Amino acid sequence: MASSAAENPAPSFSVIPVFGGENYEFWKVKMRTLLLSEGLWNIVEKGFEDPDDESGLSDAQRKRLDANRMTDARALSKIQNGVSPTIFPRIIRANTAKQAWETLQREFQGDSKAITVKLQFLRREFENLKMKQSESVKDYFSRVINVVNQMKTYGEDISDQKIVEKILISLPEKYDYIVVAIEESKDLSTLSVEQLMGSLESHEQRRQCRSDQSIESAFQSKLNLKPQRSFKKGDSSNQQRRWKKNDSKKEERKYETVTPKVRLGNGAIVQAKGKGSIAVETRKGTKHVHDVLLVPNLEQNLLSVGQLVENGYRLCFKDDGCIIYDRKNKTMAIASVKMTKNRNFFIEFKYESVSAFKGEVVEDSWLYMA
Repeated sequence: MASSAAENPAPSFSVIPVFGGENYEFWKVKMRTLLLSEGLWNIVEKGFEDPDDESGLSDAQRKRLDANRMTDARALSKIQNGVSPTIFPRIIRANTAKQAWETLQREFQGDSKAITVKLQFLRREFENLKMKQSESVKDYFSRVINVVNQMKTYGEDISDQKIVEKILISLPEKYDYIVVAIEESKDLSTLSVEQLMGSLESHEQRRQCRSDQSIESAFQSKLNLKPQRSFKKGDSSNQQRRWKKNDSKKEERKYETVTPKVRLGNGAIVQAKGKGSIAVETRKGTKHVHDVLLVPNLEQNLLSVGQLVENGYRLCFKDDGCIIYDRKNKTMAIASVKMTKNRNFFIEFKYESVSAFKGEVVEDSWLYMA
């Protein structure tokens, strides 16, 4: 005669999380979920009455007691298998699942006084949370949720509204207008943390797209600009000064008169004087880059990624580096650049020591140089 699935439930093969002495709060949540899924949490939380004298029990009471003992043994087995060999001795004397659970909780979570102290610390940490200027929305949300989850494991009841309000008031100024839009168009009492994250990430992506159009990561190098004229032996110092003066005028005349402003990586804005072409000496010969902005008194020279691409050079970014290929022979690499920890690229021409910086053209996107 066939039996129903309810009478003979399939065996459970749930993976038991193992606690090794660290991150007790996370293990506790996982273990509680496992016990709930198998109908064992109630006996762990509340326990059961196990009388010393069973002589006065009725058949029904005895049957219920046997069932409770069996359920408790299953729960205790889960807890015992959920701790590492180094932790198991601490619960070896526990006769019930409730005893084992409370023993672990007292030792690794503390008593009510210790829990209160930890909650105070976490509340202070939550209140002091602020998004960093360079931090992404996703990373900041992860930090916030991590603190919130720790608070919840210690019994703190924190609503989505409080989390949403905290995030909105702790964003940098660049998010001010989107915060105002959310506050005016959304009901914060019903807005979930996930919905807020979606809105802020969409804003972040749009802002990044606009930023990519105006800000280009720059290659900075000490360009080897040779004088256009050489001095002959026997030229007097006055003649040499005249040559230099004339060459300087010719050099300036090579640049069209333009007046875009250039923002440097440190926030300073400088005025470009003109636009023209330069010759850059690489390991594969002299290469010319056109539409270069002339910025007087600029201490460092910057090579724009976008400008190189517009001039026909092929750039390949991979494995934390960049390879620049010749514009005529796309398979010939003329420079190889490694990315630094601050996400800049140091490019070396004629094997000179160089440093990297980042620039932004406020009115237009050009390559610029001193």
